[in-house]
Amino acid sequence: MTDTAIATLQVENLETHFPTRDGIVRAVDGVSFSVGRGEILGLVGESGSGKSITGFSILGLIDQPGRIANGRVLFKGEDITAAGETRLRQLRGARIAMIFQDPMMTLNPVLRIDTQMIEAVQAHQKVSKAAARDRAIETLKAVGIAAPEERLTAYPHQMSGGMRQRIAIAIALLHKPDVIIADEPTTALDVTIQGQILYEVRKLCRETGTSLIWITHDLSVVAGLADRIMVMYAGRIVETGPIGTVIERPQHPYTRGLIGSVPGALPRGKRLFQIPGMAPAPLNLPEGCRFKARCTRADAACDTMPPLAELSPGHAVRCVHPFDAAPITAAETAS
Repeated sequence: MTDTAIATLQVENLETHFPTRDGIVRAVDGVSFSVGRGEILGLVGESGSGKSITGFSILGLIDQPGRIANGRVLFKGEDITAAGETRLRQLRGARIAMIFQDPMMTLNPVLRIDTQMIEAVQAHQKVSKAAARDRAIETLKAVGIAAPEERLTAYPHQMSGGMRQRIAIAIALLHKPDVIIADEPTTALDVTIQGQILYEVRKLCRETGTSLIWITHDLSVVAGLADRIMVMYAGRIVETGPIGTVIERPQHPYTRGLIGSVPGALPRGKRLFQIPGMAPAPLNLPEGCRFKARCTRADAACDTMPPLAELSPGHAVRCVHPFDAAPITAAETAS
């Protein structure tokens, strides 16, 4: 794991709750991790695992009645969970940027792209409008947008979904922030453009020391991008470690199920493996291990929630029956 003494971002026991008429939804339940300078962390899990809410919580973007019930988020040692809205506005976009899955959460539909990008630059830096415009053009080129001068004069509704997403990514890159939280940002993009974006963010992290949290369900992207991976299930971390170690020798049954579900490794015509059952309802989480109802290795010991225990340097697993670092077998990728 990253040395917390040199971590750019450190999350400690984060809990994010959403009260409802039927009870409290614990969307994020005791999550702790850190990201070092220039490091890329892949945050993966099924829909509803809490990975996006983790990203929103870091930036204080949880809508009421949701709230951060416990824990801290430290940005270069500063507790930003205790910061006021004025301080958060100074950090958002400039020092900590977020790329949303839906670009229309970033773009204003009634303003031209140049207005939005120039305002984003001038909100955090005292530069001329011409200099801000040049910065916008340079960044649009970096994310693969042809004729950027023309695109700047367009409105979001005049562009395709993929084009809007690239512009949203460009806005996040404008200030070369210390931390970027990317919430499945390349889902709507063509494979060639996706490759270009991944190249640009890797280059940014390498050259400027930007830390990146890449939230996705696509393990193939994470495998080629991240330095470390963190697997979430039902609001908790179930496995984390160096990307090569976790991908090649996953120890948690859920992680093995996710990797076994990835298409491409099976012979033509072979049915894809799928994890049996469904994730538990957030208002009816089971006692003990939350994956036990879907796990073939579960027994009475799983009725008690296991800790996130480090089994090898940097590799930690929340499971009482880990696979002892055994590689995935062919049988696990076949139904």
